[in-house]
Amino acid sequence: MNSGDFVYIEYIGRIRDSGEIFDLTREDVAKKENIFSEEVKYGPVPMIVDGDFIMPGLNEALREIKICEKKIFEIKPEKAFGERNPELVKLIPEGKFREQDIDARPGNFVTINRLKGKIVSVDGGRVKIDFNHPLAGKTLEYEIEIVKKLDESSEKVKAVIYYFTSIPDEDLEVKINEKTVEVEFKKQLNIAKEAKDIIAKNIIKWISPIEKVKFIDVFIKE
Repeated sequence: MNSGDFVYIEYIGRIRDSGEIFDLTREDVAKKENIFSEEVKYGPVPMIVDGDFIMPGLNEALREIKICEKKIFEIKPEKAFGERNPELVKLIPEGKFREQDIDARPGNFVTINRLKGKIVSVDGGRVKIDFNHPLAGKTLEYEIEIVKKLDESSEKVKAVIYYFTSIPDEDLEVKINEKTVEVEFKKQLNIAKEAKDIIAKNIIKWISPIEKVKFIDVFIKE
């Protein structure tokens, strides 16, 4: 694949040393491995090569694979979630948690100063929290298959919207007139302005010759 290519991929992400699956798109594998969840939406996901949507190692893997080809790639920590940083393991007085009625129990996740961390232990009135990403320091293994490459601009627009909102193609109407694209949402959806800003910027950046994006909300009398 080349820079700027739009593709749909299937993948299975494992921790190399343990073989544990931490992320995947394939429902059949999830059921086979007894990790299926009704809350997860399985199926191919859109990616843009060099689009800064994914970790560097996974992006490099996309450059080395062809359509309908399936390969396994090993991704080192420096090109995945980084090495573990000892400075991101903090000790916080247990009283701080009692003041806010937070259950400081090992294994629980908490958010402090916008950082999400996992409680490692509670001992001597102090709570040890690890703010490293759970996969920091891990070498990963990805099985990747490119199932489709997009060529039509309207398909690419829908792919960008799906990536950020999970809105399927059938709930969108996309019209392109020279350098302007109009996106009509067929259902009444509450999409934040910030999300629309990100979607529009990526459409303009990656889909030529589009320079303007219009979002249209339709309201129908019940």
